[in-house]
Amino acid sequence: MANKFTVSGTNIDDVKKKNQHSGMSYNEAKEYIARTTGGHNTNKFSNTNAEQVRNEIQQNQR
Repeated sequence: MANKFTVSGTNIDDVKKKNQHSGMSYNEAKEYIARTTGGHNTNKFSNTNAEQVRNEIQQNQR
């Protein structure tokens, strides 16, 4: 496969290869922080079933 270059001479294939090994993306990092620190307004990142938790709490209060 021939390397593709931008008009400014950047090797596109090289950049893609380096990006694959660069770690988490910004959004992946936000999700990780939300899941591991219990931050505020992070429910969109939560995999907790809120209804199940409510039911378990009700069961434990009986």
